[in-house]
Amino acid sequence: MQLHAISQSRTGQHLLEAATTARELWSRLARVALDIALPTLCVGCRVPVAGAGVCAQCWAKLSFIAPPCCERLGIPFVYDPGPGLLSMEAIANPPSYRRARAAVRYDEVARALVHALKYQDRVDLAPTMGRWMARAGHELVSRADVIVPVPLHWRRGWSRRYNQSGHLAKAIAQAGGLPLEPWLLKRTRQTAQQIGLSKSERAANVQGAVAVPVEYKPHVRGRRILLVDDVLTSGSTVDACARALLRAHAAEVEVLVFARVVEPFGNPI
Repeated sequence: MQLHAISQSRTGQHLLEAATTARELWSRLARVALDIALPTLCVGCRVPVAGAGVCAQCWAKLSFIAPPCCERLGIPFVYDPGPGLLSMEAIANPPSYRRARAAVRYDEVARALVHALKYQDRVDLAPTMGRWMARAGHELVSRADVIVPVPLHWRRGWSRRYNQSGHLAKAIAQAGGLPLEPWLLKRTRQTAQQIGLSKSERAANVQGAVAVPVEYKPHVRGRRILLVDDVLTSGSTVDACARALLRAHAAEVEVLVFARVVEPFGNPI
């Protein structure tokens, strides 16, 4: 019975992957046709560009995160306090996951990139964004056994047609030579959008909304999992995902995102 359930689940996943591949192909063909007629525009300032979708001026405005930063949360520090020190947030509210890293601060240009990928079918941005993430989180990628994107509920995935975190995870998996296994996490219920919610409301919104399917728990046990998402704001979503994976006896969970919100008081203590 369990083998039959796994077979059915994998068949469904393969069908979803095939449909996603077909949509990506059609999207790519449509974009090629559109590029012939119209130039690609920078997602930040809308000037014509070639390549990754960001002009040189907007690329220069991106605030890439580099050491020194909080060992646990990856929050950048304004000065180097020495190795291993933590931010006040990490000490006051330690997450379930071991470490988190982000490629850039969530500023105006980063927001434009995320929104273009997430809502405007700009999946062509994912390989470049994923490479930036892999470089920022190279220590996490080198430790991981498997990469898992933060899942969408099937209704939201159907309406959006793809999971932006899945595209980023695919790029990181290719860069790091790691397996990508998106089926290890599932949204068990649809949640409200996190935008506009307070930190406590975000945590309550995602509580119990993510789980490891029973048939895949043996695939989680003892593995070091790298969880991938587009933006880290309060951390509620990735923390809920990490707790679900740890309940299924993952050896550890680390988090890699494209952008994170950085508050001005992220100093070490």
